[in-house]
Amino acid sequence: MKILDNLSQPNKVKLFGIIAVLLSSTGFGFLGGWLGAKNQLNDSLLGKDSSVQQQIVLSESQLISQIVKDVGPSVVSVNVTSQGVSNNIFTFGQTFTQQSAGTGLIISADGVAITNRHVVPQGTTTVSLTLADGTELSDVEVIGRTNDSDPLDIAFLKIKDKKGKELKAAKLGDSSKVQVGDKVIAIGNALGQFQNTVTSGIISGYGRSVQALSDQQTSETLQNLFQTDTAINPGNSGGPLVNINGEVIGINTAVAGNAENIGFAIPINDLNGLIKSVLEKGKLERPYLGVRYVSLTDDYAYQFNLNVKRGAYIAPTGDATPSILPNSPAQKAGLKEKDIIIKINDFKVDEKNSLVSVLGRFSVGDTVKLTVVRDGKEIAVDVMLEAAPES
Repeated sequence: MKILDNLSQPNKVKLFGIIAVLLSSTGFGFLGGWLGAKNQLNDSLLGKDSSVQQQIVLSESQLISQIVKDVGPSVVSVNVTSQGVSNNIFTFGQTFTQQSAGTGLIISADGVAITNRHVVPQGTTTVSLTLADGTELSDVEVIGRTNDSDPLDIAFLKIKDKKGKELKAAKLGDSSKVQVGDKVIAIGNALGQFQNTVTSGIISGYGRSVQALSDQQTSETLQNLFQTDTAINPGNSGGPLVNINGEVIGINTAVAGNAENIGFAIPINDLNGLIKSVLEKGKLERPYLGVRYVSLTDDYAYQFNLNVKRGAYIAPTGDATPSILPNSPAQKAGLKEKDIIIKINDFKVDEKNSLVSVLGRFSVGDTVKLTVVRDGKEIAVDVMLEAAPES
C-alpha cells in the first residue's frame, strides 16, 4: 500500500527523475524552387507561431503574478510548538517538545484562519502566524479542529492581537465547477522555510480517497479530494489551491510520498458548513447523521448483492456495534440498516462525493432531505443535522 504524507513540516522530501520521450516525424518534399518557397513559408509561419506562443506564455505569467498579488496577503505561515509522546523503545512514553510549520488561509478580516488539523494537532501549546509582509502574530488560539477520525483534516485559528494590521480575507470559489485540466496555483510555506512559495499546475482528478500518514505517525482516511500535479511540499499543509480567477477552490493537505507531482486538496465546498459555523458562532460544529456506511462502488454493490451501485449503504456491522448510532439524527429520522442514501438535497452521493463530504456543505441545525433507496424503492427522509459528538 502506498503511504501518503501529510504536508506539515518536518518531513523528508524525496526527489525523483522525469523521463521525457520526444517523438519526431519526417517527410519528403519536392526539390527546386517549390522547396525553397515552402521553407520560406514555414519560416514565416514559425515566426508567427513563436510570437503567438511567447504572447501566451507572457499572458499566463502575468495572470499568475496578479493572482499571487491578490491572494498572497491572505496566506500565512503557521508556526507550532506542541507536546508529543515518544514511541521510541528507549524513551517510550516520555513527553517531548517539538516545533513544526504549515500554512494557513485568512478567511475573515477579523482574524479567522483555516488550516489542516494535523498542522495544529492535539498537544499544541503555542501557535504563531507570519503574515506575507513578515509580521509575526503570536497571540493566536485554536478555535477547534475536526476529530482525528474525521475525513476532513481541518482546523480553525483566531488571531486575537492583529498588531494594528489590516487583514485581507481570501475570496472563496465554487469547487463544484472545477474540471479536470483546469489551471490551478498553490501558495504555501514550502518545507516550513520558504514562505509563500508559488507553484502552478492543473487539476489531475477529483473524488480521490487516500490513507495519509501524519508527522505524528498516525494514519488518517481522507475522502473526496482533488488531485493535482501542482508541486506541493511539506509545509504547504493548510495553504490554498487557487483557480485562475483568484478564488480558493481547495485546501492543500497531502502528497503522495513515493510519487512525483501527485498532491491532494480538500474541495472548499466541503468546508462551507464548518466555515459558516465558525464565522457565525465562533466555534466549530461538525454536522453529522450518525450512521456507519460503505461508499458503494461496482465491486461493493456486487459483494452486497445490490442493484444500486452508488451511494452510502448503511451496512449491517455483523457484531454488537450498531449501524445507526443511538439518539443520532439518523435514528430520530427513522433510517434503517440496508438503506442506501443516494442524495442529500440536490447533491448526489457517489464516487466523487462521499456522504461525509456532502454533509460538510451544511450546518448544524439545517434540515436536509435525504433520498433513500429502501427495499428497491426511493423514499424521502427529512433529517435535522446535529453537532457531531466530541469523541
